[in-house]
Amino acid sequence: MDKLTFAGIIIALAAIVGGFSQEGGDIFTLLHWPAFCIVFGGTLGAVLIQSPVRQFRLSMSLLPWVIAPPKLDFDSTIERMTQWGHSARLQGFLSLETDALNEEEPLLKRGLNLLVDGTEVKVLQDILDTELHLEKERLLRAAKVFEAMGGYSPTIGIVGAVLGLILALSNISNPDELGQGIATAFVATIYGVGLANFLFIPVFNKIKLLVEERALFHSMVIEGLCSIALGENPRSVEMKLQAYRAT
Repeated sequence: MDKLTFAGIIIALAAIVGGFSQEGGDIFTLLHWPAFCIVFGGTLGAVLIQSPVRQFRLSMSLLPWVIAPPKLDFDSTIERMTQWGHSARLQGFLSLETDALNEEEPLLKRGLNLLVDGTEVKVLQDILDTELHLEKERLLRAAKVFEAMGGYSPTIGIVGAVLGLILALSNISNPDELGQGIATAFVATIYGVGLANFLFIPVFNKIKLLVEERALFHSMVIEGLCSIALGENPRSVEMKLQAYRAT
């Protein structure tokens, strides 16, 4: 569980609500359901129009990463790959067959199977590099759904503000309705800008960083598998892979 995400949410809310309250504002005036429906519903609708179904579903499946990022165990993987290097040098690539069957990480499993099959190093690297590139591209495309929401949200907030002003002006002789329209106008603008800058864009950037870290982990895996295929000294392989931990 990512503690920084929770800390960021708490600090942002405390700063906004606390600052507004210190100026004498009533926080309940910020809770305006019609304005929220206009902004969030309009933003969601715009994104649904632009996004293919598969891309939108994938983006929603990535959302939990913001709270609970996937665990990438660099140390354990480096240790295991070093052991595989020893086994391959002493007993040949067929000694890795059991490890390939038991491996859960898809790219590692794929690479070990290619080693066991005696695939040439160049072919092995090309296959794994292609898989890495395509997966990274697919995940980044899905993450851009949240970037798009961050772009649409402020504009939809302005639409909500205009609708609120239209409502206010159409009821200018009725003070109650006039106040309702003005409230919708200003709160919709706050929701549009707030959702973009405190939710959608930070979520996009967080997922993007996690995807890049995942790609770095998989680059390390490919580097290690290719080194094993070349028969490099396991100690040298370990030292080479340790550099990825410091990146």
